[in-house]
Amino acid sequence: MAPYRKTADLPATLAVFPLPGALVFPRWQLPLNIFEPRYLNMIDDAMSGSRLIGMVQTAGGSRQMPALAEVGCAGRITSYTETPDGRYLITLTGVCRFGILRELEGTSPYRQVTPDWERFAQDLAPAAEGEGRERLALTHAFREYATANSLEADWSAMEEASLETLVHALASGCPFTPMEKQALLEAPSLLDRAHALTALLEFGSAPGGEGPVQ
Repeated sequence: MAPYRKTADLPATLAVFPLPGALVFPRWQLPLNIFEPRYLNMIDDAMSGSRLIGMVQTAGGSRQMPALAEVGCAGRITSYTETPDGRYLITLTGVCRFGILRELEGTSPYRQVTPDWERFAQDLAPAAEGEGRERLALTHAFREYATANSLEADWSAMEEASLETLVHALASGCPFTPMEKQALLEAPSLLDRAHALTALLEFGSAPGGEGPVQ
């Protein structure tokens, strides 16, 4: 993947793909099936340029023009396949989160924004893994959550995964609400995200439990 060592290496304009419930985190991968014409156009343009697009959750508004959440995450297209029926199967690898300074008007069939990278410049550095207690608390909370919700998991793979991989796999894969997932995305650091994720899992494993983010 192209090296992004500082925010100046990132583009001043970013195409965004509004999609509730779909998150990419720095260094995490997200597979996508692209079929809508304007987003096929977006992928074509990205492939001929920086290969970066921004994943952003929606925050109300109309179906045709939903409001955008204030924070998204940019991913680089690291895998690309065109199907016989004209769809694109791509994989995004997360690079850096961004705030939205403003949305550009009428510049393309898809939506584009001016991103604020500086707020999340730490995403370009390797994540601090923290102490074993964060991992222990998270693993215990997920075991309780999996039992309460009749979920199966590859426990041996979880034991071998880094804290970052574990956090992002659970944050992406567990059936949290879009608002809860947005809160995880916006957590300042990996350790903050691990703590928030642990809290969500604990609430979700309690009888009649609901996530703490409303």
